[in-house]
Amino acid sequence: MEPKRNARSINYFLFLILLLILAPFSSSLAQSPEAYIQKYSSIAQEQMRKYGIPSSITLAQGILESGSGKSKLAIEANNHFGVKCHDTWNGATMHLDDDAPNECFRKYKSVEQSFEDHSVFLKKPRYEELFTLEITDYKGWAQGLKKCGYATSSTYAKNLIDLIEKYELTQFDTEQKPNEHSAIVHISNNRIKYVSAKKKETLKELSQRTGVSEHLLAKYNDIEDRHVFQEKEIAYLQPKRFKGSVKEHKVKRGESIRDISQQYGIRIRSIERKNDLERGAELKTGVVLKLR
Repeated sequence: MEPKRNARSINYFLFLILLLILAPFSSSLAQSPEAYIQKYSSIAQEQMRKYGIPSSITLAQGILESGSGKSKLAIEANNHFGVKCHDTWNGATMHLDDDAPNECFRKYKSVEQSFEDHSVFLKKPRYEELFTLEITDYKGWAQGLKKCGYATSSTYAKNLIDLIEKYELTQFDTEQKPNEHSAIVHISNNRIKYVSAKKKETLKELSQRTGVSEHLLAKYNDIEDRHVFQEKEIAYLQPKRFKGSVKEHKVKRGESIRDISQQYGIRIRSIERKNDLERGAELKTGVVLKLR
């Protein structure tokens, strides 16, 4: 009986050694960037549909800021983006040394809450110019984040771009294509895709017909969620341009700046800036506006 007992002891000892050897490999595999992408890409896409932030940017920031979910802040505080407390945060906190000793970071109940708060954080006026970029312009977003002061590292934009290209994260920025059987897509004079709305069509109905999210449709067309379209009203499926295909426009009676924006496919803010207009200013009949 003694030899069998010794054999079992040796086998058990070898088994423990094998577990110790394989454990680091198993842990690193589970926490690899590929595993992180697979786990959180759907959350990033949901945030894109809701807030208009490219999924590729969200995922790259998450990988970079949290070390693919392996950082102390990510593990213990569910904070995947290194968002600090600031004056507006009333939730739980965690303190770590960062740019300064013992800095205050936000602590979340779940990773999903971290992604949501990150999106809300980027909706601050400080980052407003980013949302004029196309959803597929990941380089513009990466460089814009650095320009707006999101991070102090001089290589922050490059690091994001490298991650996006290495792991092909732009595949998650692709919007669902319009249903060709129910939505005929046109191209405007300013080279923007649009469809003609149906009479009394709601934003939700147009979204279902085109495959473009309600949030993005509202953003591209400067409308509210409760907007009801008129028959043959232009509904853009892409962001409007910064300048028009014509040089100027003479304002007609009752015409609003949004009417002109929709007619020529030019962003409202661009028209205001080109003509030194305050936001929401009423237009006078006969005034000639510069569009280029």
